[in-house]
Amino acid sequence: MRRLHNRIRPYAWGSREVIARVQGRPVPSEGPEAELWVGAHPDCSSLVEGEGAQLADVIASAPGDLLGAEALGRFGARLPYLLKLLAAERSLSLQAHPDARQAADGYAAEDAAGVPRDAAHRSYVDGNHKPELLVAYTEFEALCGFRPAEESAELVDALGVMALKPVVGALAVGDLREAVRALLSWPAHTRAELVEEAVTASGNLPDGPAGGGPRGLVRLLASDYPGDVGVLVSLLLNHVVLAPGQGIWMPAGNLHGYLRGAGVEIMAASDNVLRGGLTPKHVNVPELLRVLRFEPLHAPVRDPEPVAPGVVTWSVPVDDFRLHRVRLDGAVGEARLDPAGPRTAFCVAGEVTVADSAGTARLGGGDAAFGAADGGKMIFSGAGEAYLASL
Repeated sequence: MRRLHNRIRPYAWGSREVIARVQGRPVPSEGPEAELWVGAHPDCSSLVEGEGAQLADVIASAPGDLLGAEALGRFGARLPYLLKLLAAERSLSLQAHPDARQAADGYAAEDAAGVPRDAAHRSYVDGNHKPELLVAYTEFEALCGFRPAEESAELVDALGVMALKPVVGALAVGDLREAVRALLSWPAHTRAELVEEAVTASGNLPDGPAGGGPRGLVRLLASDYPGDVGVLVSLLLNHVVLAPGQGIWMPAGNLHGYLRGAGVEIMAASDNVLRGGLTPKHVNVPELLRVLRFEPLHAPVRDPEPVAPGVVTWSVPVDDFRLHRVRLDGAVGEARLDPAGPRTAFCVAGEVTVADSAGTARLGGGDAAFGAADGGKMIFSGAGEAYLASL
């Protein structure tokens, strides 16, 4: 197996503790550390230790050997998934990801228009879709998919803000598209006033434990992003708090935003993000409205499913990836898995040794290793916690 050196994305919303603590470095870190990327995405590929090359280039040099014939035929000469450790100290943007057709069309259109691939205003940086699963590493708070429209109508109406009556009316008749369009397209010169009025009226909203619930949500987001209409759009979304080990499944086209906490995230190997608010980055409302699914997302939370002593997985309806978690302790000192396709092991706690027919890698917190598709069965041993990405 090939040990990997993984790079950190220093986005402003990142934690100064979580990734550093996992890697055994002093805390707080010098700056925010938002995501640790483990994979071969060209924008931030892992480096292969001892080979002086990016994993993306190593795979490109021998795709059939490393990916296997089946994965090569289905996905082309690229690793089809991307694994991350995400650590949010403040809320992320309201966003959605395109499906495969939308991504291919959007990428081609921006290329044809001459938009540089690294331009800040580019929406499609690759031609791939981006369904994703996030598994809570710590308690994790998120917005994920639309609530039933009638629930959203009650919440927005409870604010008692007269300017929002048309939004309430659209929601009352189930027109999520119009409600979202109206909020995200609100005239720029009155947005701050609208949000300020809603925050002032937020005492009319239901409260929750420890100041959570819709009331706390509006105040939290307004504190992070004053004057942003995403504060109001949040009332239209499912608001969940995950216990460690619970997952969120995000299909393409579902509006979502992560609020607080750390999680292990796996997705199709894409970085296409269409933002609608709660961010200083480029917002593309027309394109976001084009890709959104304007329907309630029921039961977005996925509980772990045991598959062997110390091993769990989460069911997802795509073939781009599969994720297992392995926990080894005094009761379970070894676990055996038979993954399909190219595999990536990622340790988040303790010390875990992973082995397949090609060799062995000893991993500490934050370490990862990549194995070829023909590596056969894998053996995990030691005392710690690791994730395995495969097909």
